[in-house]
Amino acid sequence: MTALNQLSLNGEWQLRESGSEEWLPATVPGGVYTDLLAAGRIADPFVGDEEKHVQWVAERDWEYRHSFTIEAELLAAQHLFLVCDGLDTLAEVRLNGEVLGSTENMFRQFRWEVGSLLQAGENELRIAFRSPVHYVTARQSERPMRDVNDVIHGAPYLRKAPSHFGWDWGPKLPAIGIWRDIRVEGYSIARFDDLHLRQQHEGGQVTLTAKVTMRRWEQAPLRAALRLTAPDGRTQAAEAVLDAEDETLELTVNDPQLWWPHGYGAQPLYTVDVTLANGETVLDQRQYQMGLRTIELRQELDEWGQSFEFVVNGVPIFAKGSNWIPADSFPTRISHAQLEHLIGSAVAANHNMVRVWGGGYYEDEYFYDLCDRLGMLVWQDFMFACAIYPLNDEALLTTVHVEVLENVRRLRHRASLALWCGNNEIETAWVSWGWDQPEEADLKAAYDQFFHQTLPAWVTSGDPDTRYWPSSPSSGTPFEDPNGGAVGDMHEWTVWHAMKPLYHYRNITSRFVSEFGFQSLPCLPTIATYAQPHDWNMTAYVMEHHQRNAVGNGKMMTYLTDHFRLPKDFAALVYLTQLLQAEAMRIGVEHWRRDPACRGVLYWQLNDCWPVASWASIDYFGRWKAAHYSSRRFFNPVLLSPEDTKERMGIFVSNDAVEPWTGQLRWSLETLAGERLAGGETDLIVEPRSTKELQALNVAGQMTDEQLRQTILVADLWQGDEQVQTAIATFVPTKHLSLQDPRIGVEMQHADRHLTFQLQARSLARFVELAVDGTDVVFSDNYFDLPAGRAIRVTCALPDGWTPERVQQTLRIRSVFDSY
Repeated sequence: MTALNQLSLNGEWQLRESGSEEWLPATVPGGVYTDLLAAGRIADPFVGDEEKHVQWVAERDWEYRHSFTIEAELLAAQHLFLVCDGLDTLAEVRLNGEVLGSTENMFRQFRWEVGSLLQAGENELRIAFRSPVHYVTARQSERPMRDVNDVIHGAPYLRKAPSHFGWDWGPKLPAIGIWRDIRVEGYSIARFDDLHLRQQHEGGQVTLTAKVTMRRWEQAPLRAALRLTAPDGRTQAAEAVLDAEDETLELTVNDPQLWWPHGYGAQPLYTVDVTLANGETVLDQRQYQMGLRTIELRQELDEWGQSFEFVVNGVPIFAKGSNWIPADSFPTRISHAQLEHLIGSAVAANHNMVRVWGGGYYEDEYFYDLCDRLGMLVWQDFMFACAIYPLNDEALLTTVHVEVLENVRRLRHRASLALWCGNNEIETAWVSWGWDQPEEADLKAAYDQFFHQTLPAWVTSGDPDTRYWPSSPSSGTPFEDPNGGAVGDMHEWTVWHAMKPLYHYRNITSRFVSEFGFQSLPCLPTIATYAQPHDWNMTAYVMEHHQRNAVGNGKMMTYLTDHFRLPKDFAALVYLTQLLQAEAMRIGVEHWRRDPACRGVLYWQLNDCWPVASWASIDYFGRWKAAHYSSRRFFNPVLLSPEDTKERMGIFVSNDAVEPWTGQLRWSLETLAGERLAGGETDLIVEPRSTKELQALNVAGQMTDEQLRQTILVADLWQGDEQVQTAIATFVPTKHLSLQDPRIGVEMQHADRHLTFQLQARSLARFVELAVDGTDVVFSDNYFDLPAGRAIRVTCALPDGWTPERVQQTLRIRSVFDSY
């Protein structure tokens, strides 16, 4: 979606602290922190506690400058605009010494007409940024706004990513700078002001419309053309003469191919080109990527309350996925390759939805391109999170109005867009966080007006086709049981924050779990980037600096001792915290997938913005933790899940696919050494969108304590001659199992740069981890149970620049037995 005639101003700039005579090299898009880091003026804030030593950066004012020349063809345009897609945040913009304006919102575009100021030859653009910290602290001193703990307070006064000021997983590094593209655009006669693409589905036929709204400067004859290119390259077109300021073009799609979420079908994408012309001269053009689908949030009364279910192309979807936070504290460092890895890893682990959380920012186009291409539904929050906002401030409402309309218009055509959500956790905070006090009555009324009337009206005016939801969590009725289990979505945090045991998840009924989670340490190579080996201790200063949740490390240790023996060294501790996280999430997800009332689970969180102990399943450097491998299993469309209790063992199969699943269950009670005590086989058909309990074993009073410590249930799903899933369940916590050295054997084969490992154990190996020292490898499975006498095959790609022999020499395998 780029203008036809433009000059990019991205690239080499200069930066200085306001009042200084020294100019440093700078890069745009970029920011002060990254420019100072590149110039060697600050240390890496992600190492040790260097974050504390660079707090001064956001407490000072800064200035950028850039000189440029404009080609005669662009300078000849009748109307020239300076367009800034993202200024973070308090900026004053000057062109050739003249003030164009000031900004106060990083989430919106700013555009100024500059034709009278631009000149042939050299032009100079300067952008001065004021300290966001000084601004928010000054406003906070006038009237404090409630927000979360351990942050730079006052963030609600500024339209800037709330997490820039700190969060319980992120550092306090409020970025400053030109964080998105900047350019000069030129137009003559007219330009597009808005393009609204819509699709109507009826009886298998799809009609595409494009409502064109223009900015016209001359009454010249104008023509708009719509061209649709199908995934196979075939094209269709429609044209219209533009007599009014807006016109709608329409065409019926030939042989429409529907777009589906990952796991439910393919993701065919169409290209939509719209051009504005005067005779043979093209004045403006836009291009969009589009998928054909219908989507709704279905809420119907039922025996459990009211459903909360996404329906795509008429097919109910079980939403499986995670919450997305900014992938770096400094957003301009995020590369396309990084986004491809993160979203691709989510898809590889059977996710089909991602929630763009409201404490970050609206992501760039490539993020949504990937979601469209890979079938990842997007739950899109607006950028309000965990705070009271001064929504009775007319100046704030004015800029937010522009922010909302711009981002709604930018994203509404996306095949992946499933939901607009007003905010993160603010409604439940009013109800249950102690905010509802007499002195805040005006702010609660402003909240009510904005999120339940004003914002939904703005959204509907820009995107009448996508559902709006007021808050997460919410029941949909203002301030009425916003985090209940019968209506709406839920954030389940009694495990972790309230220290409930992991199996407490099985007491929770929910229609849609949009947040729940459990922390772990990042991978050891990641820890090594910020902590020296002498600091590899859970209570060391640096380790606690890279833990932003109050007493988070202590919580991990408390939960760990409930399930595992104390580790023998720090590497084992890292491994066990990741197993603990994986088990917590498995227990929750398996329960909610068995619960017929629940139609979606999004865990907190997919990714990190810096190297830290957190709830992420993929750490800052893109390394899969145990939890991410576990999500590949517990989000499998067909899920085998034993429900283990002290007295009863149930075996369930859940099927989210659109077709019945036919196969066979084989189960056995066996000793850790593999001796079969009992077992059976069951042929089964599991209907779509259903869970079937296949076996229930009552063991109360039938085994001694010693036998319970030596016995497990092993369940396998088979289709024909192929074993497709294995799951085990224990009758005691892993720490009480009478584990013996499993003596894991491995054979490796290689072909076409792919490696295959076949593993066997002589006794149960719990949570087998494979790693290759010196490189990062994503295996087809990892952190899995390996029962005695059975073979499991695991594959991976041969790392670039490596030989199979080198992999074999550096392959490292361990299980829980090796952790103590």
